[in-house]
Amino acid sequence: MSDVLSQSEIDSLLKALNSGEVDVEEMKKSSENQVKDYDFARPSKFSKEHLRTLEMIFEHYGRLLSTNLPVYLRKNISVEVMNSEAVTYMEFSNALSNPVILGIVDFAPLKGNLIIEMATKLGYAMVDRMLGGIGEPLEKIRDFSEIELIIIERIMTVCVDLLREPWKNVLDVSPRLDRIETNSQFAQIISPTEMIAIITINMKIGDVEGLINICLPYITLEPVMDKLNTKFWYSNLQEKNDTIYGETIEHLISKAQIPIRVVLGNSSVSVNDFAMLQEGDIIRLDSKVNQELKVFVGNIQKFDALPGTSGNKYAVRVTDIIKEDEEDE
Repeated sequence: MSDVLSQSEIDSLLKALNSGEVDVEEMKKSSENQVKDYDFARPSKFSKEHLRTLEMIFEHYGRLLSTNLPVYLRKNISVEVMNSEAVTYMEFSNALSNPVILGIVDFAPLKGNLIIEMATKLGYAMVDRMLGGIGEPLEKIRDFSEIELIIIERIMTVCVDLLREPWKNVLDVSPRLDRIETNSQFAQIISPTEMIAIITINMKIGDVEGLINICLPYITLEPVMDKLNTKFWYSNLQEKNDTIYGETIEHLISKAQIPIRVVLGNSSVSVNDFAMLQEGDIIRLDSKVNQELKVFVGNIQKFDALPGTSGNKYAVRVTDIIKEDEEDE
């Protein structure tokens, strides 16, 4: 029976009490002697709070996957965290089929490894896409070739590197893909009876959909279990300094390449004259020699400048900066 009674159950209980079918004193005695079973083989090391915080971490991770993997696969990718649960490693490994894609991840500085299990159809779709196909899985499941495993390893390495940012609020980790296994028997990273948390992610690559399971052993996360709660998580988010984000954005923008062009002047010529142009011909412009030139950044005029030379190259010297209000005019 669940802890919360439905309205029909409450009505039935009240009716039984009024009719005398149920004795209140007997119910009190029975409730005092209730004992809950505890399975020592499956201790509850992961609370609901821990699992919820892990879901939040991997929701962030899913957003990173959906924005970074399309660069490599040239395909729209959607990622969604489905659920989280705590099970023994034996239950996880027994549910695996062969062949399987298992990424063994070194989660330094924490001891031990994580496992990223990817659906085989996602692996086949990635290989097909990377080799120029449309990204369709195989109709018949078979073992992966050496070349296919190398391609999958490259994508898996990108996925592992993206784990750094979501875990920053908990610990500054340096995850590294140790190896890829296609047989679950060679991925016994912990004792079969050890407890693990499994975060299930649904990934969709174009029309191909499959699950990714992240296996997180308790013995690996034990040093940071106190930090896996929403209170610690949100307090860390609030402590972030906005100037850090501003400096990061400014640094990224400074690397952007923007086309700059200088307009010497304009002229109108007939199509016939244009077709007959030869080296040494002179085109008369509508600007004067000492007149300032317009400098465009992209398609927007941002500067006025005077023409000149710098060494053996033509150059301009900026004389005025066009403000936003002047652009509107």
